[in-house]
Amino acid sequence: MSDHGLQNRRQMLARTGALGVAIAFAGNLSELFAGTAAAQDLGHTGYGPLVPDPNGLLDLPKGFRYRVLSREGDPLRSGEGPVPSNHDGMAALGGRHGRVHLVRNHENRATARLAVPAVEGLTYDPQGKGGCTTLTLDARGKVLAERVGIAGTAVNCAGGPTPWGTWLTCEETEDKAGTNGYTKDHGFIFEVDPADPHRSGAVPLTAMGRFQHEAVAVDPQRGIVYETEDAFQKPFGLFYRFLPHRPLGGGGSLRAGGRLQAMRVPDVPDLSSIQEPGASFDRVEWVDVPDPLAAETPIRLQDFGPRGITHAQKLEGCYWGGRSVYFVSSFARSAEGSAADHYGQIWRYDPERRRLTLVVVFGPDTDIQLPGESPDNICLAPSGGLMVCEDGNGAQHVYGVTRRGEVYAMARNAQNIGTPEEPEWGEFAGVAFSPDGGTMYVNCYTPGTTFAVTGPWRR
Repeated sequence: MSDHGLQNRRQMLARTGALGVAIAFAGNLSELFAGTAAAQDLGHTGYGPLVPDPNGLLDLPKGFRYRVLSREGDPLRSGEGPVPSNHDGMAALGGRHGRVHLVRNHENRATARLAVPAVEGLTYDPQGKGGCTTLTLDARGKVLAERVGIAGTAVNCAGGPTPWGTWLTCEETEDKAGTNGYTKDHGFIFEVDPADPHRSGAVPLTAMGRFQHEAVAVDPQRGIVYETEDAFQKPFGLFYRFLPHRPLGGGGSLRAGGRLQAMRVPDVPDLSSIQEPGASFDRVEWVDVPDPLAAETPIRLQDFGPRGITHAQKLEGCYWGGRSVYFVSSFARSAEGSAADHYGQIWRYDPERRRLTLVVVFGPDTDIQLPGESPDNICLAPSGGLMVCEDGNGAQHVYGVTRRGEVYAMARNAQNIGTPEEPEWGEFAGVAFSPDGGTMYVNCYTPGTTFAVTGPWRR
């Protein structure tokens, strides 16, 4: 391990009350944004305190406003059925004439209240309740269409966009045929064309592995796909890369197959043991997965040789920025088997240097803590920083992180799904920005709601 001498700094966010969240980070976070559309640094420390929403849906800073684009239970504009439950990962992809295609996952298990409606040619397993829906917006943000993108999948959590304008949706399950009533094996990645879902169909990309997928990011120069595994119990998940036989071949190229590999950091069996932001490793190795289909044994339990493989608890969000891939470990708890505790990490892997760096650590070694705080989905923001969806206990937020490391609250879910005596709020997911940077789209998981947020983003 080498330490580049980057000093730790802690920044606090006063969260419109007594509670707060703290992070430790390396340098000024500029490496997170170098070479990206968000590379400017506007220097702000947030947009001010959150203003309670009189409609009880979404609290935002003064000057910002939201529109509800879609809500579970309402009819899909296609007439295919109701909007499904459990809104999760999402992407905003540019279309013709200034249109935006939102493609949205539904993390539906076998017990989900509202399944993704089965559509001929778009349904993988008739007994699966998960999948994706797509919304098409015009240049002014008006919803023109809403329909099923893929159905018959299971527990579609996150995913990621491709350089050729499609969405890779990930099943966060390892259930096989015969489990929970399923008629086919699950745990795959599927490609969805939001402009015309029938072009992509419902074909599992089996060479990319069968495991509890969370998110993916595609290297736009090499076509390599990086994948996170959100395994709930020890042994925890792995960080993967998929080397396609036809990299960057456009739609359908991933169906041509390739090699699935898992990351090994020598002498680091568990990423949670690394606690120092700025710590880096220059000898990252990639090991072929013995059985990507996990026919008998889950991949994380397979034999990777005497030197083993590197695990991490709660590997979740993943995105490509500049020349590197970034991925999130949402939290680690020693009581559950992790080597150490943290409230979230953001890691950076530079494929040219084969270097892995711990960029950000969220708690718990702070003076003020937000109980249950853990980062989940992340995306680049036009303000020159990150937007991070919180997935923890208590009130749920979208947080902003500036390039200088300041943390601020951008949105708070005001929809109480508990009781006045014991309030409860659903997590945020799928944060994404329109191609022009003028609108932030974000999902509330429960009740399933998709918001479009506009305002002075470049203030």
